[in-house]
Amino acid sequence: MIDAAAAVAELRALLDVEEIDTHLYRGAAAEGGYGRVYGGQVVAQALAAAARSVGASRQAHSLHAYFLRAGDATRPIVYRVLPDFDGGSFANRRVVAMQGGVPILNLAASFHREENGFAHATAAPDVPAPDACPELTAALAANGRPLPQGILNRLAAFEMRAGPPASLRSETPRQFVWFRVVKPMAADDVMNRVALAYASDFGLLSTAITPHAPSFSPDMQVASLDHALWFHATPKVDEWLLYTMDSPWSGHARGFARGTIYDAAGTLIASVAQEGLCRMKTRAPT
Repeated sequence: MIDAAAAVAELRALLDVEEIDTHLYRGAAAEGGYGRVYGGQVVAQALAAAARSVGASRQAHSLHAYFLRAGDATRPIVYRVLPDFDGGSFANRRVVAMQGGVPILNLAASFHREENGFAHATAAPDVPAPDACPELTAALAANGRPLPQGILNRLAAFEMRAGPPASLRSETPRQFVWFRVVKPMAADDVMNRVALAYASDFGLLSTAITPHAPSFSPDMQVASLDHALWFHATPKVDEWLLYTMDSPWSGHARGFARGTIYDAAGTLIASVAQEGLCRMKTRAPT
């Protein structure tokens, strides 16, 4: 079993990036399951690189990413930041993540200086509190949907609880998951956003697959194609957050899913959307 404090320290180190030249950063790679880099890691590191080039006066409010190639877990990832725009209120950055000189992800992020304005937000759904929900990995295993070890390893820094219907056998393309970093992270606003970007990729696409096949079935080829995230407030990732996910559509070997993230008080923290490849593998005739 991985020590919780060590897992959080490893996550913090993984999400940080090293500046190696002007607008050029390097991040470590980690095996995220199936021998490839977890997509949420690349998104998070790209956001970290973009934020480093902007400074503390503006915070990320949105990002849009396209996954181009699977990342190699044995090689570092280099992030080239293009400072497209610095205005009075907003800044925009494009980031290209590369391995071996080949792009594996393109990301655009927008940053906004904090302002006051009119506000509204949808209310959080009525979901049992984390203490009343089963541990996610145990619930999935009990329902015949065990997670591969590589995925369990990348979740070691998080405590996750399954709300209905993820805790039950269900063909409904909707699920609720409580999550938090298992130990205090002492993260600033930038790192909290980066860590949320990391977590926002987990389980979202599986929502589009649930009515049709087990998410981690060897008969399924699953890969994120794009990922979008909007920050409505600064998260605190070491406190409970509720991730609500649903899938309004799947077809043509693709699935679309969207999510909202609330804190325990019901404040809307972020919105997420993703499309991914959901292809049934063709078996050779015997």
